[in-house]
Amino acid sequence: MLKVGLVTDILEDASFEEMLDTCVEQGIETLELGCGNWSSAPHIDVDILLESTEKRRFFLDAIKRRGLEIAALNCSGNQLEPTERGKAHQTVVEKTFRLAGLLGVETVVMMSGCPSGGPGDVTPNWITHPILPPHFQTLDWQWNEVAFPYWEKAVHAAKKHGVQKIAIENLGFNLVHNPETLFKLRNEIGDMIGMNFDPSHLFWMGGDPIAAVRELGSAIYHVHAKDVRIERGIHDIHGLIDVKPMKSFVNRSWNYVALGHGHDVGFWKEFFTVVKMSGYEGPIVLEMEDVTMDPLTGVIKSMDVLKEALPRTFKKSKTIVK
Repeated sequence: MLKVGLVTDILEDASFEEMLDTCVEQGIETLELGCGNWSSAPHIDVDILLESTEKRRFFLDAIKRRGLEIAALNCSGNQLEPTERGKAHQTVVEKTFRLAGLLGVETVVMMSGCPSGGPGDVTPNWITHPILPPHFQTLDWQWNEVAFPYWEKAVHAAKKHGVQKIAIENLGFNLVHNPETLFKLRNEIGDMIGMNFDPSHLFWMGGDPIAAVRELGSAIYHVHAKDVRIERGIHDIHGLIDVKPMKSFVNRSWNYVALGHGHDVGFWKEFFTVVKMSGYEGPIVLEMEDVTMDPLTGVIKSMDVLKEALPRTFKKSKTIVK
């Protein structure tokens, strides 16, 4: 039943209990919890939960008694970066696999990572316009010498700890950023690898999320509900490659926005219907990164769109049991 979830980092200023109560009030049913790396992990202390059975029991009880559940743990970062930071990200990934197993969470959301440009280089290099032989040599090295060996080990570790699905997000500045690159990794490593499909990223890369869903089919393991607005009068002049910071939203060619503020509810009705037609029955997890409004306002407005667009009915908000 396409349960509605939330990437809880958007409520990072709320305590764990406050976040859970807000989710209940807004009709959210399942949670995606950040465990570190790019996330500040505002609602989960991985080390404490790994060490203490009692703490894990209390953590899960607080979620379950409100009628909520955990959709996934998220440890997105760049574990392929050849630096101490990359090693630290690998450590968080390994801890997240362990914790997922202990909590009974089947899905871990991650990024594929972006290696450097070659042996001895320490700067991640996302090649998007290869035109000379060295560019293709670099791509070959990134995939065959770095990504494939890492992911073989990562999948083995995840299976050992009981993780059933690794959902890789299609974010730019990563080797996996669209269906084609997802299948490149999946065909080499196996079907433990699937996609966390985030339509917002395909928008700014010029793709069609609905067509992508049809292409991915059963390789979709997780879905983010997130919107992008292509800014008229700016992208027409400069295109969609934009390196300005997100806070410079006034001058950007595109911006992450609350659901419905980039594409109307008609688009989302079709999108979520095609998602369901593809056979996906997992969570639809709201990720809200609209910097033009406060986080809770963005969540509320996005939830209004989700409730209208998803091909299912919704019950009234649940009573909070403390």
